Amino acid sequence: MGSVTLWMQISLDGFAEGPDEAVHWPVVDEELCTAYLDELRQADLLVYGRKTYEIMAAFWPTADLAPVSPFYVEFARFWRAAPKLVVSRTLRKPSWNTQVIGADFVDEVNRRKEAGQNMVLLGGAETAAAFLDHDLVDEYRLFVHPMLLRGGVPLFRSPVDTAGLRLMDVLTFDSAVVQMHYRNSAHALC
Repeated sequence: MGSVTLWMQISLDGFAEGPDEAVHWPVVDEELCTAYLDELRQADLLVYGRKTYEIMAAFWPTADLAPVSPFYVEFARFWRAAPKLVVSRTLRKPSWNTQVIGADFVDEVNRRKEAGQNMVLLGGAETAAAFLDHDLVDEYRLFVHPMLLRGGVPLFRSPVDTAGLRLMDVLTFDSAVVQMHYRNSAHALC
């Protein structure tokens, strides 16, 4: 059985997006991105909402043409080749090894899980909320950033039953970002 792991950048006060849907506030440095890449290489499929996909597609396909660092070259090449799935009702012609699914995303995600695919859901907040509403998330990798946004879009919009969550590990980065990895023990992972 495959799984869905939700990766989300959140502020210390629990927001996934800042006021006015701001998403460029996370402290993301090369150390953090290198850790992301090491983990993402283990996924069968990257899953995005339309807005997050468009942010990624506007930057990563050409980030290795005038690289800032070797990491940019490595991540750009990975991102272009990685299979991607976008949950959207409006995106019509994606590129870069990307497929779009719409209203039937629950059935499609469950089908892929049953087929043994391991997916990483990278955002955004609306897509994460839809996955949470449909109980599709098996694991959480929450990257808590050392800032208070004091408003915006919270990651968890309704109370979460934490009884089934088991802490797998915690990593801290030089930037003071803390990654908390939880597994939903109510979901049987094989």
